[in-house]
Amino acid sequence: MSSTESAPADSGRIGFRAVTANDYTLLEDWMRQPHWRQWWGEVETELGYIRDMVEGRDSTRPFLFLRDGEPMGYIQAWRIRDHLVEPWISKAPWMLKVPTGSVGVDLSVGLEENLGRGLGSAALKAFVKMLIAEGCRDIIIDPDAANARAIRAYEKAGFEALFEAPDPEARDQAMLIMRLRLDQDS
Repeated sequence: MSSTESAPADSGRIGFRAVTANDYTLLEDWMRQPHWRQWWGEVETELGYIRDMVEGRDSTRPFLFLRDGEPMGYIQAWRIRDHLVEPWISKAPWMLKVPTGSVGVDLSVGLEENLGRGLGSAALKAFVKMLIAEGCRDIIIDPDAANARAIRAYEKAGFEALFEAPDPEARDQAMLIMRLRLDQDS
């Protein structure tokens, strides 16, 4: 998918655009929001990861998700097989429990005022359709097990819980590994 191409959702209102260096300021502003800081890492570290993606040092595909052409949040897709190396295996041994061809997805709504409106679920459903059209059959997502809002949104998008795994960033927390049910109508 090119950086200007958009993938339609059911409503035709959700689309995606590849992140570019021009988006770093917007992403930084979003990452400083309390709802991001609660569930994502340090802003500078997370932006560094995204720079690596944009500049080709990481195979993860970063996108902004758009509603009616306006950026509303961030979403990314990453391949398990690309992360079955150190230090990732030691940090997240749960990756050995899912098919190596799986694609992981991470997302966050940009502004807190847009939470609880179905935007995350709609973006995830549209993104999953795009991944399926590209041939992906095993799609996972790994929210913090305490992030009830995200888990509800992911369930609405067709994901179901597989198992809990220790969070590599916080010893006393767990991640809920969820997998998309492909037998549903999306």
